Amino acid sequence: MDMEKLVSLCKRRGFIFPSSEIYGGLNGFWDYGPLGVELKRNIKEAWWQDNVRSRDDMVGLDCSIIMNPKVWEASGHVGGFSDPMVDCRETKDRYRADQLYVFKFELPAGPLMVAVAGGTAQDAKDSLDERLSKLGNKNALPIKKKDLPTPSVITYTELPEVDRILVIGPTATSAGSLTEPRQFNLMFSTNVGALADASSKAYLRPETAQGIFANFKNVCDTGRVKLPFGIAQIGKSFRNEITPRNFIFRSREFEQMEIEFFCHPSEAAQWYAYWRKARFDWYVRHGLQSGRLRLRDHDPDELAFYSTATADIEYEFPFGTSELEGIAHRGDYDLSQHTKFSGKDLSYFDEEKKERYLPHVIEPSAGADRATLAFLCEAYQEDEMGGETRTVLKFHPRLAPIKAAVFPLVKKDGMPEKGEKIYRDLKRHFNVFFDEKGAIGRRYRRQDEAGTPLGITIDGQTLEDDTVTFRDRDTGRQWRVPSAGVVQAVRDLVEPSTDA
Repeated sequence: MDMEKLVSLCKRRGFIFPSSEIYGGLNGFWDYGPLGVELKRNIKEAWWQDNVRSRDDMVGLDCSIIMNPKVWEASGHVGGFSDPMVDCRETKDRYRADQLYVFKFELPAGPLMVAVAGGTAQDAKDSLDERLSKLGNKNALPIKKKDLPTPSVITYTELPEVDRILVIGPTATSAGSLTEPRQFNLMFSTNVGALADASSKAYLRPETAQGIFANFKNVCDTGRVKLPFGIAQIGKSFRNEITPRNFIFRSREFEQMEIEFFCHPSEAAQWYAYWRKARFDWYVRHGLQSGRLRLRDHDPDELAFYSTATADIEYEFPFGTSELEGIAHRGDYDLSQHTKFSGKDLSYFDEEKKERYLPHVIEPSAGADRATLAFLCEAYQEDEMGGETRTVLKFHPRLAPIKAAVFPLVKKDGMPEKGEKIYRDLKRHFNVFFDEKGAIGRRYRRQDEAGTPLGITIDGQTLEDDTVTFRDRDTGRQWRVPSAGVVQAVRDLVEPSTDA
């Protein structure tokens, strides 16, 4: 799939726009248009329905974006939430040093080192040939590209100090322009109150999880819950990413769908295995079935010091395979940290077992924007129907922004009035669209491109037997449905079964 085509479609059809575009935009920020906001809302509502409302062991929260800054001291974000940053003096570009890969070519005249920016080493390798071609065109290579030996590769942070001056930066034409790496805290800071000084400093939250941990005792005291149980939250988070990239995949303002599932330490491994599988299966049920989805367990050296196990649900995007969601066994680290910093006892007392302990936590943490991008990538297809090439978004019906479109075949014989009535009946239950302009084939194509699973046509036969034509987006199959049964027929096709 061509990422440029998808981005173009998203702009043209009103899924996603660059934020404040009329002023030149702002890197790392995006706005969701009329179709995009419906798609993202449907993803969030499907997640909430399946993980909160349909379960007996889950409750929800909506915590504030700005919290007491001590929360972020306890979580470790103030002291340790940073990435190594490096600047290019020649081009003024900025990079994460740990995602800046250096390819070292051993030449008779000495080593040649070329830096390439990539989310992973494989991304960088995929971009290396293009980078070398550009350097060759600018005569920056001391040897023809085809004669270069096989390089070794390391990250910029792994380079020996004395060698750094020899590196040609990712967009530079001469060596020695890259600075030393320095740590860069990713949190957006602000001030609360009338005066901007050290005492008023606060932060926009970089994740939604800490609000859940800070409210654990409140939920236990008021929610009539008992372990094991989970607390779920959907909300905005903010990270001052050094290099936002890949459309909405990595941005500075994003939305998370997170669960903190609290359980007895002896049951934590079992619950980790449960959530690891359940969350993977959720994506498969909603359409990510093409083999682009995978579940990857972290190697021991990748794990946070407090984590027993972590797995990433990854999707093969056009720009590389990257994380959609992480499922982490966090132990009792978070509650113990907040107990220490707040001075409040966050332990749980089990009335049945007469036992007090700090629960262990399993955390499935998903990105709503990344999920939206994955479902867009999966849905995007170019195929042929009726002898014509079309662009179509084959969303799972539950996620589709528009569930059905109503088309009077012609603007006469009472068809528009009949179509308007059916549209109004459907509108009370679903997001639907009414279109009476243009040839019927063109109207079908417009809705195929928007991902609408059903077309409903009022035609000549409607006037005879009060039935309408249903058309399936994916196959083009058509069938008749009585007008009185349209709402239920749409419900049967687009609403989920009772699976969770």
